Amino acid sequence: MRFTHPVPIAVVLATLCACTEQSLPVFENPQPVSVPSGKPAYGPRLSQSGEGAAVLSWMESNNEGGFLQFSTYDQGSWRAAVTAVKDANMFVNWADLPAVVPIGSGSLLAHWLSYTADAPYAYQVLTALSRDGGASWSAPVSPHGDDTPTEHGFVSTYAANNGTGLVWLDGRDTPDKGMTLRGATLALDGALSDETLLDDRVCDCCQTDVALTEAGPIAIYRNRSDDEVRDIYVSRQLDGNWQPGTPVSNDGWVISGCPVNGPSIVAAGNFVAVAWFTAANNEPKVQAAVSTNSGKTFSVPVEISSSNALGHVGIALVDAHSYVVSWMESGAVGSHAIKLRALTLDGQAGPVHTVGRTSLARVVPQLIRVHDKLVLAWTDEFDDLSKVVSVEVRIRGFYD
Repeated sequence: MRFTHPVPIAVVLATLCACTEQSLPVFENPQPVSVPSGKPAYGPRLSQSGEGAAVLSWMESNNEGGFLQFSTYDQGSWRAAVTAVKDANMFVNWADLPAVVPIGSGSLLAHWLSYTADAPYAYQVLTALSRDGGASWSAPVSPHGDDTPTEHGFVSTYAANNGTGLVWLDGRDTPDKGMTLRGATLALDGALSDETLLDDRVCDCCQTDVALTEAGPIAIYRNRSDDEVRDIYVSRQLDGNWQPGTPVSNDGWVISGCPVNGPSIVAAGNFVAVAWFTAANNEPKVQAAVSTNSGKTFSVPVEISSSNALGHVGIALVDAHSYVVSWMESGAVGSHAIKLRALTLDGQAGPVHTVGRTSLARVVPQLIRVHDKLVLAWTDEFDDLSKVVSVEVRIRGFYD
């Protein structure tokens, strides 16, 4: 779902299909990939380095607290699980997903949520670094400088010049002013810098995402106006400064509460593709748009799905002229479909594929591309206990 580090444009250009005109990729049937998670397990998240290394992380819990587990993807299999974090105060939930992120040279960044007070939304973001592939970890550090007993979370990361950039929802100004979007940079030695405000009023609990363009990082999130319009916005970092947010599309979705349904973004060079869910005018649908100028402007949205759309989107580049979007659709009771659809830069849309199902409605499916495969992960329920499942989908005619 999220490229946390840049995919070099040369790599994307090298993965063109044999044809030169814009054509749609073809997907083979999904194949299950066993995940070494226990039960119950919650909130899988996929992350990826610039070199293509993929990591799957998830949460488990018992009477001692929460555990952040992770596994690396190796030749079509998930390796044995490794425990990155044990935290007696970990906030384990379905929507606000922690992660273990590869940041190069065998180093990893873990981020998770930890309660700071006995209140429903009093928790902080914590981070830790490993320089030995997860064998040992640094002491936890919070990227936000406030000590307020308020909500902090929905973290996204990206490669920064002097470390790893983080963007998160920050509730230090609630309830008076509302939720904000803030960012900071974490150096490899654990030092924090550049904490800044990106947007002073955003939707309370929708996932964020960040991608790297040729012009710099671009963050995507659900905004919140004084009139309760909650459309999708982007903020671009130019010359080290985050710019005021601008709408990807003026959907005009007015909703009095948070839909817990964030957007996704992916980029290479000056090309950016985004996907999101909206229910403006009581018409639920998944949309996508592209930019060829590093997110300065976006195309008219293309409708991906409107029939029974639940959202919870993912997005991944396939090659230099096509990308793929994943989302959820409601079905019969206890059966919600995970869907895929490919698109080209000029707006052509391929057939809709069903790649899996889940009995749970509160799920945020994950999507990334690893060479000639799409890898997806989500949560399902077995014997009344949640478990992480994964599939891979080979892209036919794809050349790496």
